[in-house]
Amino acid sequence: MKPKVLLEREGYRFVEVGILEINGKPDYRMQKQNEYTKRWNDIYLFDNSLQCTTAMEDIDYARWLDPDRVPCYIKDD
Repeated sequence: MKPKVLLEREGYRFVEVGILEINGKPDYRMQKQNEYTKRWNDIYLFDNSLQCTTAMEDIDYARWLDPDRVPCYIKDD
């Protein structure tokens, strides 16, 4: 199934990939593009739509979820 792109922002892509069999809810994921192959890879599977919405609205939260440990929530001095 081809993912439905909800938002692409600052190197991240938020997608819906069908319905989860376990609970019948949408399957939301965060993806990041591989710099060499240019393919989008899943880097985080959201627990629910609220978590996905929060990551789409707060880019620092999306960075915090990134397994590459991207700097986030940096204090301004």
